[in-house]
Amino acid sequence: MRDVFVRELTRIAAERPEVMLLTADLGFGVLDDFARRFPKQFLNVGVAEQNMTGLATGLAFEGRIVFTYSLGNFPSLRCLEQVRNDACYHGVNVKIVTVGGGMSYGAVGSSHHATEDLAIMRVLPCTTVMCPGDHWEVAQATRDMVDRPGVTYFRLDKSAAPPSHRPDEVFLFGRIRKIADGADATLIATGGILGEAAKAAGILRSLGIAVRLLSCHTVKPLDLESILDAARETGGIVTVEEHTVEGGLGGAVAEALLEAGGRPGFFTRIGLRSGFSSIVGSQQYLRSAYGLDAEAIVNAVTRGARTRARSVQTRANAKSSTLPQGDFAAERRPEASR
Repeated sequence: MRDVFVRELTRIAAERPEVMLLTADLGFGVLDDFARRFPKQFLNVGVAEQNMTGLATGLAFEGRIVFTYSLGNFPSLRCLEQVRNDACYHGVNVKIVTVGGGMSYGAVGSSHHATEDLAIMRVLPCTTVMCPGDHWEVAQATRDMVDRPGVTYFRLDKSAAPPSHRPDEVFLFGRIRKIADGADATLIATGGILGEAAKAAGILRSLGIAVRLLSCHTVKPLDLESILDAARETGGIVTVEEHTVEGGLGGAVAEALLEAGGRPGFFTRIGLRSGFSSIVGSQQYLRSAYGLDAEAIVNAVTRGARTRARSVQTRANAKSSTLPQGDFAAERRPEASR
């Protein structure tokens, strides 16, 4: 995802001299071509994310469209005060790009895991939050950001889902993409973990369970219409994110459903539930260890479907058990009158 973003931004910078890229002393190699071609549009501020955000805000006030670039939690949590008070409060054109969302940098420990960022950035006023799931979404969202005013948090993953876009598909900001359709359940995923959701959808299909697979590349603003459609038209909803279950995609979907009166047949959030991601290992290993992989998604859907089936059967039994009593009473009334 990182390489796709940098290539697309390089193309944009050639067309738009007001676009600038600031990095906090990383990206060497991948940013070399950008820096060489556009020296007046590139600045390495050093290991100083707070300064980088303040500088980006000042440049934005002067008419620049500024991308800040770092990894994990560093461009968001490390400089949260500057993001909130400088960039968001003034509504300037600052685009905060993090590479290594979720547990992409699993081998270097929890300090480099971005597993609370969606929740924190989502609550900041006047902020857009985007989390693309595949390379096509990365490229399209990068172009969309340039022309969209205000602060955007752009979360990139080391992994990416397989290509799923149609040749004639148009990227729609704020709208969930429907990748596959089915009536038994809906999977809503954000970020590169969309790939695990796609694997799970294939496994479930082989088990005779047809799921609707949705890619939520824009977490804020949230596409309420597509979520309510999923609640009405499918058996239940499972959200999937490489993030804590509190406040991220699952929390956003739950809030939206409850406030709008949506009632899915079942609802499950897949994400981190056990505190910090303190295990060290590859991203795929950590997904498996924390129950975020395709197998865990399949289990969540099958459990939800069984729970819903039992609930439906219980209601049906309760309804049918009242019918004989009513009929019997009706039959007894004439006899009682005699």
